[in-house]
Amino acid sequence: MTPRRLVLLFLAAVLLTGTAGQAQAAGYRYWSFWDRDGGKWVYATQGPSLVRPSDGDVQGFRFAVSENSGDAAQPRGTADFASICAKTPAEDGSKRVALVLDFGTAPDAPSGETPPAPRTACAQVSPDATAADALAAVAGPLRYDTNALLCAIAGYPKSGCGEQVSQKQNAKPTAAPETAEDDEGPSVGLYAGIAVIAALAAAGAWQARRRRNATR
Repeated sequence: MTPRRLVLLFLAAVLLTGTAGQAQAAGYRYWSFWDRDGGKWVYATQGPSLVRPSDGDVQGFRFAVSENSGDAAQPRGTADFASICAKTPAEDGSKRVALVLDFGTAPDAPSGETPPAPRTACAQVSPDATAADALAAVAGPLRYDTNALLCAIAGYPKSGCGEQVSQKQNAKPTAAPETAEDDEGPSVGLYAGIAVIAALAAAGAWQARRRRNATR
């Protein structure tokens, strides 16, 4: 085997290992918070306990697995204030906030849980109420962690809060049991590395025999 072919084999091993690492990139399972700006969703820059929406505002919450705010999944469904709050008349001394609650998809759900169907709600709250107050008025019970991170809306999910999840784990059906092979078994990159090392060793032995035969 020529030196050029040895180099190509080595590069192939590096590429395979890198690809395997990317396939298991980690994300986080959590409730993201969104503001409705005209006809689009904008990832909120503050938490719901700090934002004080105005009467007529639309805000959304989406449960999903994502690596960061740049790839976070947006709330789905109706996001129009007039439609969501059509049956909630305005009242003096209060404001109305339209909320879009998207509990996500089955692949993003924690093991053993099924996400409720997405829904909307119109919260009628005091003028100084925060988005968290509006959410609590129509979608309790809420659950927060010790750092005031929103963990559950309407009791979903039952446990967990912003936990790290690998893309490999997230790709499995919700009800699929975890196995020792899934958690601790060798990766594709490891097998590729072993195969290439074996190929390099065989090539080295073959060249050594060739040199010995040439000197006889």
